[in-house]
Amino acid sequence: MSGTKPGFFRRILSGIGKLFSVVRWTINLVLLLFVALFLFSIFGKDVQPLPDHAPLVLTPSGILVEERSYADPITQLMEQSSPYDAETPVRDLTAALRAGKDDPRVTGLVLDLNHLAGGGISKLAEVGSAIADFRTSGKPVIAISDSYTQEQYYLASHADDVLLNPMGGVVITGFGYYGTFFKNAADKLKINFHVFRAGEFKTAIEPFTRNQMSDEARDNTLVWINALWRRYTSDVEKLRELNSGSIDSFVNDMPARLAQHRGNMASLALGADLVDRVASRPQIDASLAERFGADENGFLHIPHKSYLAHIRQAKADSAGGNEDGNVGVIVASGVILDGDHGEGRIGGDSLSRLLRMAGSDPSLKALVLRLDSPGGSAFASELIRQEILRLQEKMPVVVSMGSVAASGGYWIAAPANEIWAQPTSITGSIGVFGIIPTFEDSLAALGITSDGVGTTRYADFSQLDRPLSEGAAAVIQLNVDNIYRQFLTLVADSRRMSTDEVDAIARGRVWTGEQAADIGLVDKLGDLNGAIASAATMAGVDAANVKFISRPLSFQEQLMKQLVEGQAQLWQAFSPGDHGISSAVRHHAGPWLRYLDMLKQLNDPRDTYLQCFSCGS
Repeated sequence: MSGTKPGFFRRILSGIGKLFSVVRWTINLVLLLFVALFLFSIFGKDVQPLPDHAPLVLTPSGILVEERSYADPITQLMEQSSPYDAETPVRDLTAALRAGKDDPRVTGLVLDLNHLAGGGISKLAEVGSAIADFRTSGKPVIAISDSYTQEQYYLASHADDVLLNPMGGVVITGFGYYGTFFKNAADKLKINFHVFRAGEFKTAIEPFTRNQMSDEARDNTLVWINALWRRYTSDVEKLRELNSGSIDSFVNDMPARLAQHRGNMASLALGADLVDRVASRPQIDASLAERFGADENGFLHIPHKSYLAHIRQAKADSAGGNEDGNVGVIVASGVILDGDHGEGRIGGDSLSRLLRMAGSDPSLKALVLRLDSPGGSAFASELIRQEILRLQEKMPVVVSMGSVAASGGYWIAAPANEIWAQPTSITGSIGVFGIIPTFEDSLAALGITSDGVGTTRYADFSQLDRPLSEGAAAVIQLNVDNIYRQFLTLVADSRRMSTDEVDAIARGRVWTGEQAADIGLVDKLGDLNGAIASAATMAGVDAANVKFISRPLSFQEQLMKQLVEGQAQLWQAFSPGDHGISSAVRHHAGPWLRYLDMLKQLNDPRDTYLQCFSCGS
């Protein structure tokens, strides 16, 4: 009969069929979305031509980096929730500025600094130098932001005009290093940290063994942060034509000065000549439109990402697909770890592989290693150093230091034919440490004990639930001392110094690039371009044709990269509003996150490390 109710199994099968229909429909929708994003990423990038005459808008976002950190492409695609990147490569900004300087289409430069979270004085100085070079073209440079942090203001100070929202301010606080110390917590948890080090200034282990900085750490840290602060204040005062000491006075007298302006931060910044004009967003937009022209979307402008895509495409077209170069550049950024790792970390195996790729490229006559690392695994550092020595049999190798090339970073740099650093680079920290926590007391407090038998007195060497014996501790310390002697020797041999001379400036001390040049750890001061030119000269090349060497992407990674870029384009097209940047929150979340990250990553096979925890980037 037509009114008969379907049977139980029929209803189940019908439900399963409907479920499969929903799943199939969802999969088809996702695939369609992927195809749409893929097509957009291929055909949608250069749909809009550049204006004939408009200012270049430089919009650094997130953290300034040497290269973007590797993340699983699918994760990137699913987590992309902002039109602003969490990381901005410095060379993207400098490349846009260099090209825009002489491009007749570019009529000026607008620095939109609202989305910059930080990046360290060395990276800021490199971008600032490129802005200063752009200004020599005579084109106007305008900085805009709702409010300026210390890092944002450093770049803003390079502009002809600095504009500030009336609800904003200029927040400059000075440089500092404040560590988080865990000894009391470790005592309460009954965790025993067994520490081994060579060099009294090798303070990476202090957070686990003390409740405050040691005198050695305090004195050495003050040396380099004062040097960096002097660079910051002198640069800003010179650029803004302020009297010497003006920035220190602005910071130290902040309460009294702010009281005079009835708590108005914008008025204070204007009165201190840190900004040229206070204006709301509509007023700034109207001013820029009047100066540069307008269209239906606001003032005429060229976003730096679009500009880079155009000039790189033009360069690729003119090269006719020829990828030969005579000076190779490898970017090595992050903590040094054993094994294979993607961008944002330095793997002993993966970086060694890139160095071998450079050695097998017949077009290359020299290599520049752009190094930005606080160190890490001693074993991985030595693997990389050996590959550099092998590569030097074929071509000169020049190291260009980024923000930091300390400890294991300097171990890698030492054998280079020439070492370049920026005045504000952080280097040195020539020392070694090892750290092993054991939890026998923690477990005992819970009523948990460990017992067993072994064939030798050191059979329980790796048992973290048992005490570390005096003999085992002696073995580790002897190993640390041996690696420190190796460190001194390889630096002495490479820098044409005696081991005593190296030891006198080592023992874990941290130096700025400028100080390192004075004591012989660095050959020349300058940026990456200077290092590239020097490498070309060493190789007897008249003009450097640069070829960046990077990890080859698999087909799947290339496809997903296109999809991620396509989604970012969609965000810019359909969701231009401001969004939070999670990496910025992480950047300011406190030093304890850095310790947890570093501890989580450390993987030296002998638990021996060349790392500078206090070296900022």
